[in-house]
Amino acid sequence: MAKRDLEKLRRICLALPEAEERETWEEKTFRVRGKIFTMHIAGDGDGRPALWCKAPPGNQTHLVEADPKRFFVPPYVGHKGWIGMWLDRGVDWAEVAVVVKRSYRLTAPKRIAASLD
Repeated sequence: MAKRDLEKLRRICLALPEAEERETWEEKTFRVRGKIFTMHIAGDGDGRPALWCKAPPGNQTHLVEADPKRFFVPPYVGHKGWIGMWLDRGVDWAEVAVVVKRSYRLTAPKRIAASLD
């Protein structure tokens, strides 16, 4: 299951301008100009696959409070406003694409991010 999820996430991430994949900390990371905008976590402690993305200010709290079964505050980067999203139960891949693109826009240089419009 995690491999299929990674393939779907990879297609979403690598479709973005100048996006690339690198393995860091034994996890797949997706970057633009060397900066991470999405991480795929194969199984964090409890074995549940997830993604971690940057989120706009206030978005993390809103998502976690609205749906704690799908969203969580990830360790290490949660204090910086990143959001975690579980990938093991009824994943809405259109929603994943929205979360990933939002993170990409927060990470990419303005000129590159503007090319998505």
